[in-house]
Amino acid sequence: MKGTSNIFDNSFLLRFPVAVILLVHSITGMFNNGINDFGNLYLNQIGFAPIGVLLAWLIKLSHVFSAICLLINKYIKPAAIITIFMLVMGIILIHFKEGWFVVGGGRNGIEFNFLLIFVLLKLMFPNGFNKRNA
Repeated sequence: MKGTSNIFDNSFLLRFPVAVILLVHSITGMFNNGINDFGNLYLNQIGFAPIGVLLAWLIKLSHVFSAICLLINKYIKPAAIITIFMLVMGIILIHFKEGWFVVGGGRNGIEFNFLLIFVLLKLMFPNGFNKRNA
């Protein structure tokens, strides 16, 4: 039917793994104190005190929100924009200084964020950057 989104459309093979990645990355931190540690031990230390923990929670909750949107195939563009912003900030604040590689040639680099950003762009613009996507 026109105007409805099918959860299992052609984009499902990209939406599903990105949603799983965002959920696992967020939910584990909710139960192992990772979010609080990230807020206190990193964000507060680089200048976000006293709101580092709040920011860390907002980041992870935005990942959960985006994952749900990806899974139900609704609000893909806003979810992708929010997540891309978080990924770019992660590159700037954390990953860039570690280089390109996540593992192998280095550790904790930008390559994974880079890939996720372009997968999200593909989900936002399934026909590329042309007039049909306006």
